[in-house]
Amino acid sequence: MDWINVIIMGIGLAMDCCAVSAVQGLNQHSWHPRALLMAAIFGFFHMTMPIIGYFAGTLFVSFMQRYAPWIALALLGFLGIKMIIESFHADKEAEKRANWHVTNLLLLAVATSVDVLATGLLFVPYPDWLVPSVITIGGITALFSLGGYLLGVYVGKLKINMELVGGLVLIALGLKIWAEGFLCL
Repeated sequence: MDWINVIIMGIGLAMDCCAVSAVQGLNQHSWHPRALLMAAIFGFFHMTMPIIGYFAGTLFVSFMQRYAPWIALALLGFLGIKMIIESFHADKEAEKRANWHVTNLLLLAVATSVDVLATGLLFVPYPDWLVPSVITIGGITALFSLGGYLLGVYVGKLKINMELVGGLVLIALGLKIWAEGFLCL
């Protein structure tokens, strides 16, 4: 594990929150103070979910150490493919995502961070990286959420499919971790 992997993972995982935030911005057409609350909630959930996944994964340390590269490839590949598939269905849910109630923001945060739960397993072989990594992932998510909202407000309809980009980044990261682990065996 290194900082480049953590930052790339954080960016890949933040893309779904960025896309949801951009939809909120597109629907608002102006600055709304709740965008800060949304960014904070998304960042918080993206920080806590890997911790939960990590502690669940510590029950299987010896297995994880041996098969971590394969598990990383499978998890990140699955999550990436899931994000790519969902990227083609995002417009149908735009109206549902445009609600600012805290309950709805919490539901969006859970929905966009369920996949992040699985990334906690990646830190089982690297326990020293857990805290700095989750802080980094949460910060990147909050920034990308706020940035996505601002892009949605000021640019209008985005031409970039951010969930598609995020899915591709996660698949590439999974392949990189697998290749590094495979070459070290």
